[in-house]
Amino acid sequence: MPTEKDRTAVINRLRRIEGQVRGVAQMLEQDRYCIDILHQIQAVKAALAKVEDKVLADHTACCVNEAIASGDPKAQREKFAELVNLFGKMKR
Repeated sequence: MPTEKDRTAVINRLRRIEGQVRGVAQMLEQDRYCIDILHQIQAVKAALAKVEDKVLADHTACCVNEAIASGDPKAQREKFAELVNLFGKMKR
């Protein structure tokens, strides 16, 4: 499990992203310049990628590490399969 401090940081980052998304919607409503809107969309995507990286790092440090340390081959295969499936979806 991530620490409470890490969890709070991720939640705060997601709240900022939520505000950015609302900002993009407002830009569209205001018929702002398309390139400006696209820049904001890129910023949202980059911020989400950072959140994704943090959650993945926490998962590997905690859940995957626990499966490895347990010595349970079934648990290890399950965690490995989860990661393979996740990375497969990311390529699409």
